[in-house]
Amino acid sequence: MGGGRGYSVGQVAGFAGVTVRTLHHYDEIGLLVPGERSAAGHRRYGERDLDRLQRILFYRELGFPLHEVHALLDAPGTDPREHLRRRHDLLVARIEKLRGMADAVARAMEARTMGIELTPEERFEVFGDQDPERHREETERRWGGTGQYAESQRRTGAYGKEDWRRLRAESDDWNARYAALVAAGASPGGERAMDLAEEHRRHISRWFYACPHATHVCLGDMYVADARFTAFYDALGEGVAGHLRAAIHANAARAEPPA
Repeated sequence: MGGGRGYSVGQVAGFAGVTVRTLHHYDEIGLLVPGERSAAGHRRYGERDLDRLQRILFYRELGFPLHEVHALLDAPGTDPREHLRRRHDLLVARIEKLRGMADAVARAMEARTMGIELTPEERFEVFGDQDPERHREETERRWGGTGQYAESQRRTGAYGKEDWRRLRAESDDWNARYAALVAAGASPGGERAMDLAEEHRRHISRWFYACPHATHVCLGDMYVADARFTAFYDALGEGVAGHLRAAIHANAARAEPPA
């Protein structure tokens, strides 16, 4: 194993992606003390040491300070299965947090695209910690010259906090229903998917600007072409962005069949 008994500090540092200095520090504080030594007295890491290092790096990746990692690993009576269960729970929690962050970023982009006129306090209350103002320049560069942008600016300029709350509630409800539809395996060309795509189009027309089917098709294409919008919709469920694009196209064809 590793050219002798165990692995050297340099070998472990190389395949674990940490520095030799980090491993020395873990040894000094008793977090990861190599269980073997070479004939010359050099540190050698065995399989149990590598397993412990893997768990250390996992908890560090999740942001735990070293003293808490130490406590987690050395809690009395904790067996490997308990560590796996805890790591699974932490990963699930992190995934949910990242989905929430993706949702917030997408809302921030949509907010600026649609022309929000709220105070900073109200923006934070409605949209969380992702300030829509961050995307002003890009939005104006991409859509500032369009009629839809001008109409959206005019309409949303009159919206207050309660208007935005109602808009967000409608959007959240639609998101949940569409994600459930995709999770159930419904075809994007089916009636339910097309009906929800039509509801999506009418939501835009009601709150922001007139959105005929041709415009809606362009939006659907953007949800796949723009990685940020793809990330937002796919955070609702795997493949939602592509499914929605296909449903939007199918709904447009249903409403305006070829001559």
